[in-house]
Amino acid sequence: MRDLLSYRAEFPILEHTTYLASHTLGPMPRKAAERLAEFARMWAERGIRSWAEGWWATPTHVGDQIGRIIGAPPGSTVMHQNVAIAEAIALSCFRPVDPARNRVVYERANFPSVRYLYQAQPDLEVVVCESGEEIVERIDERTLLVPISHVLFKEAEIQDVEPIVRRAHDVGAHVILDCYQSAGIVPLDVTALGVDFAVGGSVKWLCGGPGNGWLYVRPDLAERLEPTYIGWQAHARPFGFEEEMEYAPGAARFLTGTPNPAAHYAGTAGYDLVEEVGIARIRENSLRQTQLLIDLADETAFEVRSPRHPARRGGTVTLDAPEAAAVYAELEERGILGDYRPGAGIRLGPHFFTTDEELRFAVAQIAEILESGAHERHVGAVALH
Repeated sequence: MRDLLSYRAEFPILEHTTYLASHTLGPMPRKAAERLAEFARMWAERGIRSWAEGWWATPTHVGDQIGRIIGAPPGSTVMHQNVAIAEAIALSCFRPVDPARNRVVYERANFPSVRYLYQAQPDLEVVVCESGEEIVERIDERTLLVPISHVLFKEAEIQDVEPIVRRAHDVGAHVILDCYQSAGIVPLDVTALGVDFAVGGSVKWLCGGPGNGWLYVRPDLAERLEPTYIGWQAHARPFGFEEEMEYAPGAARFLTGTPNPAAHYAGTAGYDLVEEVGIARIRENSLRQTQLLIDLADETAFEVRSPRHPARRGGTVTLDAPEAAAVYAELEERGILGDYRPGAGIRLGPHFFTTDEELRFAVAQIAEILESGAHERHVGAVALH
């Protein structure tokens, strides 16, 4: 079995940074450049023929590779630009909304992009809950959708999804599970969980880069739901250019317009590595290294905002410290890359290629920055990460 640290050679940025940011932007695999070069070669040499020679099928072909990682059967996962689009497509299956069933129930810690989508719908009543337990309590016969996160993005807490799914199905509601912070770092089986939809992307733990969102639809639902947010790729015969819509079978009907093969080509380099290493092995290493981070934080008296129990902890450890935003700005200048989130703290996300020495170095640097006051020149500065 290949040593995990041997995979460091697959990621060029590791040569000159301490990279602990896979929870926000996974590093680019070296082979992603080769895949993009292949896309460019096809465009340059094959032109229009590229569509029939591979480009057109990437949303479903690459979707099947994502499906293998998340426990979805072939033909049930398709690629989109991002989660907001994927969620909007799922929502469109229920238009027009029945006034007697117009509630959307989710947690306060849900990712903002998801919250904004549902808040913007004038015919939906949004119910915001403080915990998974409250979500279960607030789901009733008026509930239409339950769009929740598998792993909460600020503090990396794994939600107990099964009772939420069970309660939603008891009353005829549908669950949309956002797996952005779990796919690629936490074992995930959407089939076993029984969720109706799952969404996610490749920017983070999958190391697949931007432009690679995805949507899973439970196979039985995919054969009978009719999304209204669609495009010509969702037609049964898109190159027939027919005047009336006839839905493609299965998850293909959840596609929209012309696909983005450049992003899909690049993304497969990361997916290949995740499949090669294996989620079970990635998770085992992640639990060990996130525990190391917690132990190091305890030694230096930093507040740990992430769950301490391993069964509840995703791939990130969030540390809070005085002037945490300024401390992180100084860390970044020193080539230590994680990120900072308001109301949470500094997020550090080791992945399968991270060394223990990098974790010790990062925590020691936080302590040194605070002790020396090096962060003070960054106080008040705001950066986008």
